[in-house]
Amino acid sequence: MRIRRLDLGYFVRPAPETGGAHPRVEPVLAYLVSHERGPILFDTGIGAASPETEAHYRPRRRGLREALAAARVAPEDITLVVNCHLHFDHCGGNPLFPGTPVVVQDVELVTARAGGYTFDELIDFPGVTYEELKGEAEIRPGVWIVPTPGHTEGHQSLVVRLSDGTVVLAGQAHDFASDFAADHLAREAARDGAAPPLPPYRPWLDRLAAFDPRRVLFAHDASVWEPPQGP
Repeated sequence: MRIRRLDLGYFVRPAPETGGAHPRVEPVLAYLVSHERGPILFDTGIGAASPETEAHYRPRRRGLREALAAARVAPEDITLVVNCHLHFDHCGGNPLFPGTPVVVQDVELVTARAGGYTFDELIDFPGVTYEELKGEAEIRPGVWIVPTPGHTEGHQSLVVRLSDGTVVLAGQAHDFASDFAADHLAREAARDGAAPPLPPYRPWLDRLAAFDPRRVLFAHDASVWEPPQGP
């Protein structure tokens, strides 16, 4: 198996959402997993949005068809689409895949269909086929879905066992690699018995750590987390 990162554009997060004095430009990244049973696509980029959302985030889109073509893959070659969650900047290209199973947590789909969460035409488009999960699942040999709630209740990550180690496609489980690193160290300190107070960490990190990941990749950060190298 191999993993290829797809650059699908960026958006500008307004200053009130960054916690700082300035806006921040964030990439929108998807991942193509080459598997013996056919390619898997993790996230599909920025979808069409309302004029208000366009003005708020000022997205710049890069075409998913073109990104796949650069990898010598056509939309009809994709055997599974996996969305970390169903916000418009992660499921925007889903309508390119009528009839292809879209793997999502059941709670995420319920939330998306309840309104005020995403854009309906990205969720229930002609030919959409959902494969709803309730928790963890091995969806292909060597490929697991792991629930990583936080950003949304139904957020999920993809774990891929490669020949040189395991890769976690974390989506927006953490916004940045540095945030993941901080949580990882908080977990390590707690397990080492460090005296409180200690920062909390996401409880699902225990499950991800059990896969012994060699790399963790993100949806809105081009940086990659890797474990520290021993002496």
